[in-house]
Amino acid sequence: MTRTTSRSCSVVKGLKHPEQRHLEPASPGKTRPRNVITAAPATPPAVPPQPQGDLETATLETISGLVDTIWPRSQPRCSLRRAGLRWLLGYLEGHPGRSWQQRWVASGLNDGDRRIRELTTGDPRLDGELGHALLLLCCLRVIRPSLAAFRVNSFVRYHEHFEVAQNDPDLERFLALVDGHEASAHFKRCARFDVAAALTTQGIAFADLSAEALLHYAIATREGGWGGGYESYVGHLAWKVMAESGHFPAHVPATLRGAKRAPAMTPAELVDWHNITDPDIHALFVAYLTRRSHDIDYSTLRDIAADLCGKFWTGVRKVNPAQADLVLAPEDYHSWRAVLEIRGDGQPRLSADGVLTTIRAFYLDIQGWAAQEPERWARWVAPCPIGSRETRSQAKSKRRAKERMDGRIRLLQPLLPAFVAAVTARRDHLHDLLNAATDAKPDQVLTVGAKNYRRLFTAGDARHAERHGHANIRVLDESTGRKLNVTFTEDSAFWQWATVETLRYTGLRCEELLELSQLSIRQYARPHGEVVALLVVAPSKTDRERVIPMTAELFHVVATIIRRLTRNRPSVPLATRYDPYERITSEPQPFLFQRTIGQRTEVINPGSLRAELGKLSDALAVEHPELAGCRFTPHDFRRLFATDLVNHGLPIHIGAALLGHLDVQTTHGYVTVFQEDVIRHYQTHLAGRRAARAAREYRAPSTTEWAEFEEHFDKRKVELGNCGRPYATPCEHEHACIRCPLLQVDPGMIGRLDEIKTDLIARSELAKTKGWLGELEGIDLTLQFLQDKRADAQRLAGLGPITLGMPVVRS
Repeated sequence: MTRTTSRSCSVVKGLKHPEQRHLEPASPGKTRPRNVITAAPATPPAVPPQPQGDLETATLETISGLVDTIWPRSQPRCSLRRAGLRWLLGYLEGHPGRSWQQRWVASGLNDGDRRIRELTTGDPRLDGELGHALLLLCCLRVIRPSLAAFRVNSFVRYHEHFEVAQNDPDLERFLALVDGHEASAHFKRCARFDVAAALTTQGIAFADLSAEALLHYAIATREGGWGGGYESYVGHLAWKVMAESGHFPAHVPATLRGAKRAPAMTPAELVDWHNITDPDIHALFVAYLTRRSHDIDYSTLRDIAADLCGKFWTGVRKVNPAQADLVLAPEDYHSWRAVLEIRGDGQPRLSADGVLTTIRAFYLDIQGWAAQEPERWARWVAPCPIGSRETRSQAKSKRRAKERMDGRIRLLQPLLPAFVAAVTARRDHLHDLLNAATDAKPDQVLTVGAKNYRRLFTAGDARHAERHGHANIRVLDESTGRKLNVTFTEDSAFWQWATVETLRYTGLRCEELLELSQLSIRQYARPHGEVVALLVVAPSKTDRERVIPMTAELFHVVATIIRRLTRNRPSVPLATRYDPYERITSEPQPFLFQRTIGQRTEVINPGSLRAELGKLSDALAVEHPELAGCRFTPHDFRRLFATDLVNHGLPIHIGAALLGHLDVQTTHGYVTVFQEDVIRHYQTHLAGRRAARAAREYRAPSTTEWAEFEEHFDKRKVELGNCGRPYATPCEHEHACIRCPLLQVDPGMIGRLDEIKTDLIARSELAKTKGWLGELEGIDLTLQFLQDKRADAQRLAGLGPITLGMPVVRS
């Protein structure tokens, strides 16, 4: 299957290969994925920025005069600052170099091993001015420190001093955009500081701050441990503002997180990842994957590479290190099969049949392609070691998987109403708690529902409020003694509720759910004026767009999501979404399932969505014991949706259209049949068939007809038991009851059967004596039927009487 999408390409510096969780464990020799944009510091310009003129060799008097003009101070602090500058510049003059920058590097302070405050002047007051003096020299571009030297000195409000001294119109436009952003004041300060630090340490003007340079600054800062905590993670807001303003080229991702993600790997890189050392085999796998890549999506290509290079060839070389072609000895193949059946953790590999199918397709593809391009593929043609009989077992595995899924759905469906009610109640409870705690005073006791809480407000909350303008609402649960961040927990509970409700009303795939945006909501006016709300599902697995009519319940859920996203703004904010299948980041769109965490606004990723549902199941099991051991996944709701549609009478081809299945048989695989549904549907079928028959067939029988009916059953009684022929039918076997399949022998007549058998044996002996061969053949046939009748009678005699009970008349 192919995936068509209009998303933009990602720009990546791959610190850690994100495919490591999908492929086999990486060996030390495996290559790293390529980078579309390589994180690298900006190339220093031929003429470095000189916002206040050339100060490389300026005198103390010149620098002090500029400092007093740009950052005026009152006496005696002005004199103290001048003394600090004099001492620091005098210290640098004691090191070789023509310019102040050369002397700074020669002093060793540029290595970042020690702070400037560790220098001792002999005057405690002057010691405290050294850090401020270095800050001013950096702002004037007299000194360009390394990133390590800059961050180790921990300059206070560096960006405020830096911005005043630059005289850079481009920087001023950037600052205006940051001030107009809806982020908190703290994150705005972080963005200003990040840009000031990047420009200072790389010695460039704002116009020269490229995506590569800012990416390098962000990565190096985090790797150096200078991020300052999760909420102040460097570069996010600065990157977003610069991307939105057009400072970066169009192909650059809109977010820093998107720039750090690894892109889709080429076939050669996929093979390199598995460290294939044989150049011929390496070239073969690259050529094969390249040809297959034209008609499959990236995730399928990645899985094929993992099966071929990782599970197959790497396993074969472990069994036979001398293997150099595709012709496998039978003993090597069986040894490899034994290794394949067990995973690295010792558990059985459930996907072994899928791996065999991939390997068999690889051999058969080469055989077919060799007929068309013998010069390229003929040398690799080899008999496939995997016979067709082995791949047939995949159908058996699918049946076992279907049985497991059906068992899971039979367990979850009765619990679904209780689960949904608990999710809704949890969301409402946390919403009420957040409203009550927002207006409460510190240490005030709150009663929400049947629970008591105490409002908390610590020094950390005060710092958070000072930075961001508001603090997270936290309470203490009096019953459990557990502290609860209500702001975060209520937000999580809302998106858990929105996920559950949307999935159970639509049956969407996880990917389709996360691709929903405000543009997915459409309306259709029917000819008589009724307006129907529609939900447009973007092309995903089957590469087809489809439309789902929205019920009132689903419309309420979608409207609630939009109302939440627009509660502090006029419209749904734009966010990016990362597609893990194609490894690309989308353009900013008004996605519905987006969350803002810190400086980042992104769509929830599939892994987090599954994890949130798992956390939700665990949290509900504490207060609802009936839900213990019940864990819903996003795909469970899709199966529950399909089962509910079909079992309640919707034609299966309509269900396939709603689910986005190209084949009705796929929908059959999603539907779980319950025993009660079988009985109910069959009874409905019988009622419908009876209703279609003529009414005269249901009239009351006359006395004559009833007498004939009773006479029929009287005539069915014979010596050995009862005749099973239907009503109003004559005996078609000329009363040869022993040979008749309709004869039902009474177990009490087994003795009579023995007498008949003795007589038949005597007649058989006489026929042999007289030479009556025709009679002998008939007697033998009768004996055979008699033995069968006797066995059936004995079986019925062993069952004994069965009590059926009295029938119940139903209304």
